[in-house]
Amino acid sequence: MPMNDTLQMISLADLSVAFIPVIIALGFLYLCSLNIKEASYALSRMLVQLLLIGYVLSYIFYSDNAWLISSILLAMVCISCWIALRTLPKHRLVLFKYGFIAILSGGGFTLFVISQGAMSITPWYQPQVIIPLAGMIFATAMNSISLCAERIFSEIGNKTPFPIARKQALNAATIPVVNSLFAVGLVSLPGMMTGQILSGVSPLIAARYQIIVMCMIFASAILSAVIFLLLSENTIKKIIQQNQNA
Repeated sequence: MPMNDTLQMISLADLSVAFIPVIIALGFLYLCSLNIKEASYALSRMLVQLLLIGYVLSYIFYSDNAWLISSILLAMVCISCWIALRTLPKHRLVLFKYGFIAILSGGGFTLFVISQGAMSITPWYQPQVIIPLAGMIFATAMNSISLCAERIFSEIGNKTPFPIARKQALNAATIPVVNSLFAVGLVSLPGMMTGQILSGVSPLIAARYQIIVMCMIFASAILSAVIFLLLSENTIKKIIQQNQNA
């Protein structure tokens, strides 16, 4: 059978089958008295968001407007920064500008190098390519900053000196991405590579694209975390000092 024939249309009925193991997993969360409401809410949001974005992207991919694509990328940075700081609700607004700059600069620099250097996208705002790449980069930066921010407040709260706390925070931010580098190709075939293979692309070509993806994920995670820690140092120290004096 030709490779191009292996990818089939997924109906809504087929899609519903994917939720069978999800329901079982939620059942275990309920039995263990864990936060099933948050998990259910997250799953519901995921379903609605992906179904809606499917329709939205169908329109965006046919657009040829650099300003529209730029606005979408900027919105992605804002949303990813807001989500990244959700574990620190009391300090979310204060730290938002640092997270925004970190994701925009660290992630944006990585996106520019990958899209214009490694992949030579023309025009630069080609939505079918730039938006998926930006999504992976900004999401990685978001997770990195989230881990980083939560860890540094935790370490300082335990009276850890700031230089050591910063080092521990950066280390925490690197663990998921480093683990993914170790596992890729041995434990897992990442989403982009799997999708390309399913769509009929040669595994050799898919592997090259996945190498690019792994490089940009690693770089965006580290760069964004470092920039966030450097920019927010004084503010974090002030917050900790205020909490100690309260």
